[in-house]
Amino acid sequence: MSEETVEVFKAAIKHAESIAPLFDAYRVFYGKSSDIPLAEAFLRERLSNDECVIFICRMLSSPVPTGFAQLYPLFSSVCARRIWLLNDLFVSSDFRRLGVARRLLQAVHEHARETGAIEVVLSTAHTNASAQALYQSFGYVRDTEFRTYRFVPCPNEQVLSTSAS
Repeated sequence: MSEETVEVFKAAIKHAESIAPLFDAYRVFYGKSSDIPLAEAFLRERLSNDECVIFICRMLSSPVPTGFAQLYPLFSSVCARRIWLLNDLFVSSDFRRLGVARRLLQAVHEHARETGAIEVVLSTAHTNASAQALYQSFGYVRDTEFRTYRFVPCPNEQVLSTSAS
């Protein structure tokens, strides 16, 4: 894949419908039932409330997205600066190993620089060696200093244990 054949851009509310099938596939990948209307409504709400930033990758020859990365804003109280949580990174199975995830990560990193963020954080499954290799190739370092804990206020809800596959 060359620079001339793909486009990465920041999503707007008008893109929610076109991203929804890919976002739905991401949710299905993590064991959720397919629900494209739910996926579209979730994306539309996040984008309309400026609660996230989504980057979309698509082939210039097609309007259909091939992958996306979704960021949520966090802040460091100690540093008094912004942090971006790379919560979701997904590439359609037909476009994996073609550099789509790399292009999305480049867009994420450029956005982090432009917004003055001190870091981009993410988590992935212990078993997801290919994602770990990708992140490490970009300079991500596994945190060995802090432990992550979680509290589930609604125990009957199935919570995903990983992000940014």
